[in-house]
Amino acid sequence: MTNTEAPNKDAMLVELAMAHARDGVAAIERRLAGGPLPSTLDGRLRLFVRAAIDNHRDDPALHRVLFEQAPRPPELLEFLHAAEEQAIAAARELLAADPRVTVADVPMAARLVVNAIESLVHRFVAQDHPGGRLQDAGRFEDELVDMLTRYLTGPRDAPGAAGSGDATA
Repeated sequence: MTNTEAPNKDAMLVELAMAHARDGVAAIERRLAGGPLPSTLDGRLRLFVRAAIDNHRDDPALHRVLFEQAPRPPELLEFLHAAEEQAIAAARELLAADPRVTVADVPMAARLVVNAIESLVHRFVAQDHPGGRLQDAGRFEDELVDMLTRYLTGPRDAPGAAGSGDATA
């Protein structure tokens, strides 16, 4: 068999990365369509954090290879960006409808929440750790949900007050 007859390593990695991304999108869609969402903000956040953890559970070493070494052709990047924007739109809708959410910029908060969940879960699961990270997945999930809930519901400084994020202060 010549090299042109068999898929090369990069093509196989791209297909595996695409399959992983499709699985992640499908998991979120199932959770959104699977009946009523939890009534609390932390319950909804937990649902999405758990979906991300579950999507990374299968083979942490493979996920590390996929996202550190696989090429990113335009069609994969396009799919990943579209999936991210769909997740952000869904998060924006959920956050805007929740009376406990106190952030002033809900669209930015939705982007931060989606990106934080994906990035932190990927790093948590894919990084080497003695004994394996998944044994600590419950604690990680609890802490990430708590962090995001506090960010979304915490008290806010008055505009222009010290510590409000104004770089000119």
